Amino acid sequence: MEYLGIDVSKRSLRLALLRRDGKYRDRTLENTPRGFGQLAQWLEKWSSEPVHVCLEATGPYGEAVAEYLHEAGYRVSIVNPARVKAFAQSEGLRTKTDKVDARLIARFCQALEPEPWQPAPPRVRQLQALVRRLDALQQMRLQEEGRLEGAHPTVAPEIRSHLDYLDKQIQHLRQQIRELIDDDPDLRQQARLLASIPGISDITCAWLLAEVRFERYDNARELAAYTGLTPREFQSGTIKGKPRLCKRGNARLRKALYMPALAAIRCNPLVRNLAERMRKRGKQGKVIVAAAMRKLIHIAYGVLKHQTPFLEQGA
Repeated sequence: MEYLGIDVSKRSLRLALLRRDGKYRDRTLENTPRGFGQLAQWLEKWSSEPVHVCLEATGPYGEAVAEYLHEAGYRVSIVNPARVKAFAQSEGLRTKTDKVDARLIARFCQALEPEPWQPAPPRVRQLQALVRRLDALQQMRLQEEGRLEGAHPTVAPEIRSHLDYLDKQIQHLRQQIRELIDDDPDLRQQARLLASIPGISDITCAWLLAEVRFERYDNARELAAYTGLTPREFQSGTIKGKPRLCKRGNARLRKALYMPALAAIRCNPLVRNLAERMRKRGKQGKVIVAAAMRKLIHIAYGVLKHQTPFLEQGA
């Protein structure tokens, strides 16, 4: 068995093939369908036996290459970044570059043989495409609203016409999302449970169902790490910095949870109590909102794991 570590970014794939003799073959390719084809050709050239591919669950940028390799017959694992980080610490690794990270992922894969990954069911992939398209159109609408302010009378009618068109498309997409969830018994049941959480709207339910495979996580903390909502501490010698969000994970999901967190601070008893305790400790602003987002993820994980609607409990 040989092991391929992939360090994924938006535009590139940094590859490290750990061969049986302990030597590496390294390469960087574009994170595009063309790059995926080159990756398959590269593996055929340099691998002499089955390859176990491993990459971190750092957001949407690795999904396409993972699906491509899975369909090509490779064993693919997508692992929690926290596990790779702990493995790096166990090795005493201090250097951090794309090349070093790819090789680290390959060694992690060799040492721990993580479980194979399975792509999301077709219905979930359809839902993911719809909610991401909805987000794109909503961002486009905000941009057009900004352009309309102070626009010259010559172009203002065209901008208003485009806004009307976007409104219709957004409404149509929302209806498609509702119908897709209602037509699938599993998605419908999960959405019902998530919607019982104060602060979680129907669209937030759709985001959670599209972006998170809840069954993949052993606990809520792992899910929070995937979302990028876990604190990251900095300490070097006697210097200790303030903990900050790691922000390494699904940025789309963090964005989708921001407004629900603000609502939950007002109307969700568990989140409201958490926010009040943090304010008494002198915490402010974004720190409290981030904690509220993390609390919502924990609650969402709990209601789906236990298959019971939200019930008010002590914070």
